[in-house]
Amino acid sequence: MSISVEEQLKVITSGVEKIVPLEDLKKKLEQGRPLNIKLGVDPTSPDLHLGHAVPLHKMRQFQDLGHNVTLIIGNGTAMIGDPSGKNTTRPQLSQETIEANAATYVEQAMKVLDPERTTIVHNGDWILSMDLKKLLEVASKFTVARILERDDFTKRYNNHTPIALHEFLYPVMQAYDSVMINADVEMGGSDQLFNLLAGRELMEKVGMEPQVALCMPLLEGTDGVRKMSKSYGNYVGLTDAPDDMFGKIMSIPDTLIVKYYRLATYVPVDEIDAIEHDLEAGTGDPNQLKRRLARLIIDNYHGEGMGTAAEDAFNRVHRDHDIPEVIEDHAYDLSGDVYIPALLQELGFTATAGEGRRLIDGNGVKLGGETIPAKTYNLPGSEFAGKIIQAGKRKFARIISA
Repeated sequence: MSISVEEQLKVITSGVEKIVPLEDLKKKLEQGRPLNIKLGVDPTSPDLHLGHAVPLHKMRQFQDLGHNVTLIIGNGTAMIGDPSGKNTTRPQLSQETIEANAATYVEQAMKVLDPERTTIVHNGDWILSMDLKKLLEVASKFTVARILERDDFTKRYNNHTPIALHEFLYPVMQAYDSVMINADVEMGGSDQLFNLLAGRELMEKVGMEPQVALCMPLLEGTDGVRKMSKSYGNYVGLTDAPDDMFGKIMSIPDTLIVKYYRLATYVPVDEIDAIEHDLEAGTGDPNQLKRRLARLIIDNYHGEGMGTAAEDAFNRVHRDHDIPEVIEDHAYDLSGDVYIPALLQELGFTATAGEGRRLIDGNGVKLGGETIPAKTYNLPGSEFAGKIIQAGKRKFARIISA
């Protein structure tokens, strides 16, 4: 390959949390052949957000460096349910639900990956057809003690929380995927390290060159504290409307600007390093950097020019409604529906919830620049994350997830 190992490593390691072992990755790159990069995804939900797209962006970087990418749709492993980070057994999904989610996932993933250079396989093709003899052969490569080294299993075992026997098979089957496609590198979130190392261990035991585990960090959501999650109401959905995406991205803390550039855009590593230097030196403009970040992300998922259009809409809302440049953030529980009159009262915008209802009925409350219709007192918490709520002409607050 024409790109040197050093240049490749600079791109590959940017934003990465952990590579195990790094020396093995260097040796693989020095072979001068396209590596087979693996990412397995269980289609347990049809809704993807920027956090889900983090490993996809790193996969795209591998593609741009000339390597091969294999996206494994876990229609087999999803029948088990990944226990990573869970303190209870995941509910088992029907094959129909899994297949419907998979179609949505692939459609959204191809907005990041190059479809022409992406191999898509379904691990159900070898897992669901596996007979008992083969299952016993693969499972015999691992000990119960080894599986119990997994942190979440250990905690559940020590806390006397039930662990279903089939859950032990998840890291085993994910490891078998690596054998089936002869992976050189497997990617995953930082909570996936055990599963990734299981693949390395199985490959070694069956006489194959073991894969390298590459862990990406979890991306914090718009609240800047917790990992991006729909349940926390702090997410930027890949299918969110451009105007909503722009407002949400503008609401992220300045401390996350560089991380978002590294994990959610295609900006070259050297340029991101320069952005980081300028911010640390106090010469970078956080507002302008976030505006550019929002434009880039929106263009990626909605098409060229849509980011600029969303920025224009954002400017119109701020200018036309005299929204102040500095607005205080207010943390609120966005996990369920929000009773707006109670929120207005907590913000100090109204003295009572009754006053809040009357203000809404008089078209005096806006969310994200849009008037809340009369008699609308409840809205899903996800509608509020990162948005500005306005009461009357002079009362403003940006709502973030508590």
